[in-house]
Amino acid sequence: MKKILKLVGFASFVGLFYYGFITYPKLDLISGFSAKSIASGHFIDKRAKETIEKGDNDIDLIDLATNVIDEKGQFATASVYGLKERKAIYREGLGAMLIDADFDETTPYNVPKRIKIISGLAFPYGNQESKDTVFSSVDYAKLNAAVANAFDTGVKKDKRTRSVIVIHKDRIIAEKYDMGFNKDSKILGWSMTKSITSTIFGILEKKGKYDIYKPAPIEEWQQDKRKNITTNDLLHMNSGLEWEENYSTICDATTMLFQSRNMGRIQLEKTAAFVPNTHWNYSSGTTNLLSYILRSQFETHQEYLDFWYAELIDKIGMHSMVIEADMSGNYVGSSYGWATTRDWSKFGLLYLHRGNWNGEQILEESWVKYVATPTATSEGAYGAQFWLNAGGKFPDAPRDMFYCSGFQGQMVAIIPSLDLVIVRMGLKEDPDFDFNGFLKGVIGSLKN
Repeated sequence: MKKILKLVGFASFVGLFYYGFITYPKLDLISGFSAKSIASGHFIDKRAKETIEKGDNDIDLIDLATNVIDEKGQFATASVYGLKERKAIYREGLGAMLIDADFDETTPYNVPKRIKIISGLAFPYGNQESKDTVFSSVDYAKLNAAVANAFDTGVKKDKRTRSVIVIHKDRIIAEKYDMGFNKDSKILGWSMTKSITSTIFGILEKKGKYDIYKPAPIEEWQQDKRKNITTNDLLHMNSGLEWEENYSTICDATTMLFQSRNMGRIQLEKTAAFVPNTHWNYSSGTTNLLSYILRSQFETHQEYLDFWYAELIDKIGMHSMVIEADMSGNYVGSSYGWATTRDWSKFGLLYLHRGNWNGEQILEESWVKYVATPTATSEGAYGAQFWLNAGGKFPDAPRDMFYCSGFQGQMVAIIPSLDLVIVRMGLKEDPDFDFNGFLKGVIGSLKN
């Protein structure tokens, strides 16, 4: 019996040792993710620490972290069994930022200047509730059933949808929130932020201030074969640059998001693995490089910060939105955009209306067509920082659907042929959440 107990004890020791061996290198990323998530969720959306831990941080390994919020200092810390403590600080206007041990928190910084216009118009063009509109072309019983089916019931955590809004002909025809969330809740869009970054280039193009078909303006590339990479290639994730995006391990993407001071430079410093426009490779580093390039188009950092809000975000009334910045002060255009579900839907409506917002042409119609046209190497799945259904990923949705997509199943779906925008925010993505079934149900409620 003693021999068996010794063997069991030895096996347990080996198991724990092995677990620690494979987990310890990830501790910096675990505590980094947790600290950043706690700080952002608490200070941007006023969520309680326990709510964030049970929701946003309910992820394997991330749930190992112990988190502390300092209300007075406006920061959060996280560690794993007391190891690898990380800190994320909150700065009004810039959101939360994960910092390293050498970051000087006393350094002055710029924040975006915002003009939030309070309008007497109804949603989506103003702040008032829209009048109830009943469309004879909508089967509301089917619609409400499809929306309700996207949410968990009781204590289940199978679907984990936080919010859904469906807009048809500029009217909200369905809207539902999970317990603890409402129309004022700000929710992280993760990679849906990439579509915001792309749109800034579209605005610069319309103003005649940028040509996406010219080589990217990066001095370090001018002496090697990377000099031929255009901004168009970058927008299409088609640059040929090396990049690994695998959030289950330490890779380029996790190093960038949780250890880098200037996230745009991680992709900038990668070598070319393929000739541009021959190999599609999804890369959050590419989008942060695009944000880095955008910074170079303005004389001052303040102008760069202001432009995103003045020319897009606040112009279309997305007043809840916050784009968080890295330690260099540049927007994390790949991942860190927060907004209410209604404000995310406004972004979808801008594209549904071919770049026109209540009579003002913010983007050229040609830009909208551009982002929704498949890059030749993506098999119909990707355009210019937008995902596409051209290849039939969702067989029961129209092929003209294009959409913003983010980690854990964030989606803003734009369906021009149906005059429809559908937003779903949550914590589960395909295939755990049946997006095709969800879209099929909503679309099926519209009578031909």
